[in-house]
Amino acid sequence: MKPETVTGRASISGVFDGTAYSVAGEGPALVLIHGVGMNRSVWAPQVDALQLCFRVVSYDMLGHGASRLPTASPVLDEYAAQLAALLDHLRLDVAHVVGHSMGSLIALEFALQYPERVASVVALNAVYDRTPTQRAAVMQRAASLEGGGLEQPSIDATVARWFDDPVPGHLAQVAELVRSLLETVNPEGYARTYRLFASSDQAHVGRLPQLTVPALFMTGECDPNSSPAMSHSMAAAAPRGRAEIIANERHMMNVTAPAIVNQRLVQFIRAAGCS
Repeated sequence: MKPETVTGRASISGVFDGTAYSVAGEGPALVLIHGVGMNRSVWAPQVDALQLCFRVVSYDMLGHGASRLPTASPVLDEYAAQLAALLDHLRLDVAHVVGHSMGSLIALEFALQYPERVASVVALNAVYDRTPTQRAAVMQRAASLEGGGLEQPSIDATVARWFDDPVPGHLAQVAELVRSLLETVNPEGYARTYRLFASSDQAHVGRLPQLTVPALFMTGECDPNSSPAMSHSMAAAAPRGRAEIIANERHMMNVTAPAIVNQRLVQFIRAAGCS
C-alpha cells in the first residue's frame, strides 16, 4: 500500500468541521498526532525536517488547540473519526500515521479501523497494558481533574515526570515550551481527553495481531510510564511490528532528541513505503 502524494501549495492551515490543522511540504502524506495537553505546534521539530520529504499534516486533537471539544465521555472511535474526516477533507486516501502518547492510541485505533488508509503507523511513547501500580497512578491523576483542568502543582509534576526533576539545563527551553502548552490547554478538553487516555491502555490488547501495516513502536529508555517493555510487547504482538528504544530519553523525546527521532522516522517510513 502506497501513501498518496499530494501536490499544491507548500504550506497551508485552516479549520475544517472543528478541526484545526496545518499542512507543509510535498510528497507522500504523513500525519502527526500529538499527546494530551499539547497541540500541533509541539511537532515543530518534525515538521521542519520531514516536510523536505513528505506532505506533513499536523492537527489539534479534539479538546486541544483550536479544535472543538470532544463529547462529555469520549471514546477512541471519536478521535479516529476526527482523523478520517480530516483526511477526507484533504483528499488523502492513504498516509503514514505517527502518534505520540495519546496520539499513539489514536494512530493505532485508526490503523486498526481503517487499514486501507494507512501505509505505516508509528507509536511514539505509547501506553499499553499498564501494571497495577502504573494504572493506579494514572487513574489518580485523572480523578484529580474532576473539578476542571490542570492546577499548577499538577503541571509541575507533569514537567518533572516528562523531563526529570530537576529539569536538565540543556532542556530548560523546551521544558518551558511544554509547560506553556499545559498552562494554556482548554481545561475541559484536557480533562475529558486525559480520562480517556488513563482508561485506554488495554484498548489494543488482543487486537494488535490484526494490525496489518508496518508498525514501529519507539520510546525512551528512561520513560517509566510509556516504558520500553510496553513498546517491546506491542511490537511482539503486531505481525509487522518492530520496537526501537532511544537511549537516555524520556517522554518528550520528539522535542528533546528531535534529530535522532526524525532520522528513525524517515528510515522506517521509507522502508515501509518500499514494502
